[in-house]
Order: sequence, then C-alpha cells, then structure tokens
Amino acid sequence: MNSSQVSFFTFSAYYDIGLFKYFLFTVVMCFYILILCANVFLIVVICMHRSLHEPMYIFLCSLFMNELYGSTGLYPLLLIQILSDVHTVSAPFCYLQIFCLYTYANVEFYTLAVMSYDRYLSICHPLQYNTRMTSNKVAMLIALSWLFPVLAIVIMISLNASLQLCGNIIDRLYCDNYSLVKLACYDTTVNNVYGLIYTFIVLFGLVVLIIYTYIRILKVCFSGSKQTRRKAVSTCTPHLASLFNFSVGCLFEIVQSRMNMSRAPMVLRIFLSLYFIIFQPLCNPVVYGLNLSKIHVLCKKMFFGKM
Repeated sequence: MNSSQVSFFTFSAYYDIGLFKYFLFTVVMCFYILILCANVFLIVVICMHRSLHEPMYIFLCSLFMNELYGSTGLYPLLLIQILSDVHTVSAPFCYLQIFCLYTYANVEFYTLAVMSYDRYLSICHPLQYNTRMTSNKVAMLIALSWLFPVLAIVIMISLNASLQLCGNIIDRLYCDNYSLVKLACYDTTVNNVYGLIYTFIVLFGLVVLIIYTYIRILKVCFSGSKQTRRKAVSTCTPHLASLFNFSVGCLFEIVQSRMNMSRAPMVLRIFLSLYFIIFQPLCNPVVYGLNLSKIHVLCKKMFFGKM
C-alpha cells in the first residue's frame, strides 16, 4: 500500500476519559494562551524599545517567534483531538504537522547555538563586538538558522512521502516522523541513513560550537574582572537554562520514541512526548523576562509606569 493511498492516520495514544476531557481541554487551552501571550508580549517589548535593538535581543525575538510557530504546530490539533471521539488526522495534515514540529526543534537548536556564539563575542571580544556582530551578520545568522532546518526537513518529508506504508496507526498524541517510518512495508535504509547523517552533522557541529564558546567564556570569567564575571553570569545564565531545558526535552522525546515503553504508565509516556513542545515555549519567556535586566525593567515600566 503506497503512502499516497493512506488518506488518514489514527492516533492510538488517546483513550476515553469521560467528562474529564473538558477539564483537560481547559488546562491545555490555558497553556496555549499563556504561551501566546507571553511570547507575543516579549516580541512587542523588544520591537517597541530601541534600547533592545541589539543582536542579543534580536536573536531572542527570533527564538520567541519560533516558540509561537512550534506551539501552533501542536496545540490546535491536540485540542481538537482531546474533545473528539474519533482520533484521526488526514495524511497531508499529518505531514504538515511533522514539518512544523521538526523545523521548530531544529530552529530552536540552531538559534541557541547562534546565541552562544553571540555571547562568546560579547564577553571574550567586547572591543571588537560591534564590528564583528554587524546588523548584516545578525540578519544572515537568523536567516541561516531558519533556512537550513526548513531545507533539511523538506528533504526528510519527501523521503517519507515515497515510502510504502502497511498501516495507519500512530501510537502517539501527534504525528511523528519515526512513527511513520515504522509503518513502512519495506526497507527504510535511505531514510535512516539520511536521519543519522543529518543528526550527526547537527549535533557535532552545533554542540561543538556551544561547548567551545562556553569554555572560552569560562576562561575569560576566571581571569577577568568582577564586572566581566557579573556580565557573563547575567547574560549567560538564562541562555544556559533554556539550552538545558531544551536538551532535557529532546532526551525525553528520544527515550519515549526509540525505546519500548509499553510497560510504562500512559501518563508518563504522554509527559515525555510533550515536554519539549510544552515547557520550552512556556519557560523561555519566564527565564529571559526575569533574568535579563533590560527586559525586566521595561516590562515593569509597561505594567506599572515609571518606578
């Protein structure tokens, strides 16, 4: 059976919870509204205040835009499925959701790596920072952090669309690339090789970049002045917190999708599969809004007027 002949997929991870589904729908809707409001608010704050038109905050604006994009790729379908009695999705929409969620995760990682490089230049080369991190370079880095993931995921989706599928049951709450590959009737070597090569390039390249930048930052902190250490702590702490939270979410997703967790409680499996797409967009506005002094002060002024 060719994948083009599969008109819909069925999610088997949903089960009947009776009237409790309305409470769950309300909770998930509140999460979604909170994510939208928090990220949109910080984007508006950064755009409205010229004092925040610096590379670090422009990268943050790109990060918040990505949180909105990724959340919109998950929540609308999730809310519909919670209330629905028939948990199916059309094949084109399923591939669209895979594209959205995977580009979100990749853009997130690329953007965090670019922000690490920006912090490295700011702390290790402060006198050359303005000449090395120009507006053109900022625009180029943001464009590349979006274009590379989009091209990579388009290739991945194209390879998946050509697979012959022998089923349409997905044991998840949403469409997932690995779940579709497991439905293939025949050999998926090409898909697996492409996935491994791309994962290795991304992990090796971006992880090495992040590790290198923070090793250099730590060296400067230990040998630099108290003011340098204070600057490093104030600007790097929220970035490290975001990077750690995202890495934990990706690890949870890999564990849940790649390992046999049939004996694990359903609640645990759902938590592991949704962590990276729920808590990252929710935590980032809080982490950066509270820890970066400029944003913190401007948010106070917008809510309470001049202090």
